[in-house]
Amino acid sequence: MERLNFNCKMWLERDGQKVFGDGPCDILLRVERTGSLRQAAADINMSYSQAWRLIRTLEKELGCPLLLKKAGGERGGGSELTEQAGELIKRYQSFSNAAQAALQEIFHEHFTK
Repeated sequence: MERLNFNCKMWLERDGQKVFGDGPCDILLRVERTGSLRQAAADINMSYSQAWRLIRTLEKELGCPLLLKKAGGERGGGSELTEQAGELIKRYQSFSNAAQAALQEIFHEHFTK
């Protein structure tokens, strides 16, 4: 039993439907880093249209805009996170880290004694 560990996946739900989790958080962080939804999608081998549908669905379910889109032009377009997206990421990561730490402690209470 010494080599046992646990794994737990978490996400946020509304009315029994998943609305936000690690995957959407990851793609938003990649948009923040790259300035591009297209590049963020390519980084995780997701099509741009699939990423765009994901963002639109998230915005609808969460009731707030997540990306500010800049139209293309001489320098190309891009995307940046809205203030609401930044706050959502911050809260989700804080919640997830705290929950994982608490679960790790509970796991050790039950499996390392």
